[in-house]
Amino acid sequence: MKLDYKRTFFLGLAFLSVSAFWQLYDNIIPLMLQNTFGIGETMTGTVMALDNVLALFLLPFFGALSDRTDTKLGKRTPYIVGGTIAAVVFMLLIPIADNIKSFPLFFVSLGAVLFAMSTYRSPAVALMPDLTPKPLRSRANSVINLMGAVGGIITLISISLLVPKEASPSYMPVFTVIAVLMVAAVAVMLLTIKEKKLGERVKSEYPDEEEDEKNESSKDMPSDVRRSLNFILASIFLWFTAYNAVTTAFSRYAARVWGLQGGSFANALMVAMGAAIISFIPIGILSSRIGRKKTILAGITLMSLSYIAGFMFINYSPMINVVFAFTGIGWAAINVNSYPMVVEMSKSGDVGKYTGLYYTFSMSAQIMTPILSGFLLENVSYRTLFPYSVVFSVFSLITMLQVKHGDSRPPKKKSALDHYDVED
Repeated sequence: MKLDYKRTFFLGLAFLSVSAFWQLYDNIIPLMLQNTFGIGETMTGTVMALDNVLALFLLPFFGALSDRTDTKLGKRTPYIVGGTIAAVVFMLLIPIADNIKSFPLFFVSLGAVLFAMSTYRSPAVALMPDLTPKPLRSRANSVINLMGAVGGIITLISISLLVPKEASPSYMPVFTVIAVLMVAAVAVMLLTIKEKKLGERVKSEYPDEEEDEKNESSKDMPSDVRRSLNFILASIFLWFTAYNAVTTAFSRYAARVWGLQGGSFANALMVAMGAAIISFIPIGILSSRIGRKKTILAGITLMSLSYIAGFMFINYSPMINVVFAFTGIGWAAINVNSYPMVVEMSKSGDVGKYTGLYYTFSMSAQIMTPILSGFLLENVSYRTLFPYSVVFSVFSLITMLQVKHGDSRPPKKKSALDHYDVED
């Protein structure tokens, strides 16, 4: 049984589209809110948390709704196509609102974009397992994650090149490029992936998979395993609280504290993302040798030290890129291993249920932390950003030390691409 890499590449274009938009949202929207509309840090953090608030309710809803959908295009494709078109139309109104300084137009357009993205985010993720036999989903997910990383890097490069170093830059060029990328990616996917036809072929070739899933045991989780699950979920909340505070506020921090102008702040984020991608393979090998828990603990330690180092830079220095490289490596060590540990503990029950728990805790952190960190930035000092992340990162280290289950060493990967799978 072999994975069709070409088909999986085309499937991943939908995820590339999603990832490209969120990178744009996280880095540019805060600058608009503050520099154009004069909104304070606390309210900026509140607005930046809206996507995660919507995600908690809309992602499960549209995921379940697409499960019950049946059209000539399939179950997921109508949501992906319709959601992309709506998102692109409304996202192009955002820089227009920024240019003419119309906050009502900006807020309505932003809300419409976030809703449109929520309609197809879950269907886009679900498309791969729908069209990939179960034994091959790990390797296929590796390709999907790589595609998402490519989308994010394209956005960061676009920001770096297209956002001018001016007091009030126009963001229309970078929004236009990402809009074109999103449309092109989904158009190619639509032309190359015939969802309904491929879905029927997979079902006919592997008829026992669905029945096997129905027959999985649903035994109660032992109390000691439940305790470990609770601690790892707490750890997930805490390290996302630390990490998302930096990623959400970094574009403003770089401008206010280090004096960076235009899109130059994106270079450090590109280094972090590139380092994470490169480090997936050695981290996968390390996990196979020392186990997932020790690898996660090493990642948390590395990220905590990176936050401390980031705080030490009063002025910008190219050395900050080295710090962000270690941040990316630490985040990869956590990301690669945390979700599989949750799944490992839940394998006697409903994996889908515990997958939902994983995302509930990670998204809840991303709702809370922009608001809380934004309050500190506004009312205390911008210099609180990295200490804030250090505190929550250290807390995640403490809770992770209490996790005693889910640490079976993953088998060595047959393919290098398998190490890119962070949501196996």
